[in-house]
Amino acid sequence: MMSTDDDQTGKNTKRLDHIAIAVHSIAESLPFYESLGLKRLEIEIVEEQGVKVAKLDIGNTHIELLEPLSPDTPVGKFLAQKGPGLHHICIGVADIEADLAKLKSSGTKLINETAKIGAGGAKIAFVHPKATGGVLLELSQPT
Repeated sequence: MMSTDDDQTGKNTKRLDHIAIAVHSIAESLPFYESLGLKRLEIEIVEEQGVKVAKLDIGNTHIELLEPLSPDTPVGKFLAQKGPGLHHICIGVADIEADLAKLKSSGTKLINETAKIGAGGAKIAFVHPKATGGVLLELSQPT
């Protein structure tokens, strides 16, 4: 698995980037989170992932509300099977290609063996829940 040790510069390159919550409707879900005082940063459509994403600031990380663009997308299928709720946790990384190479070489089960484009243009890849104790884990390298 990935190391959380400091890199050669002495800085930890891993961080909690966001927690993603699958919702049927951002328009219906957003008022609750805003009532808690969370600031909406942006809402965008990420065609490649089949989702509309609302990013909320929660201080040192973000919450992302994920609304599927159609029922046959991964988030649409998730909602049909499990209903609204925690979808994944995202770890921000400095070098996603290096982390994916380490995971592949150790035999870790991956959903994406190469990085895709996610919200905000970040490079992303998902680690299979069977490799993480049941949690869908996203790696994200900001642009």
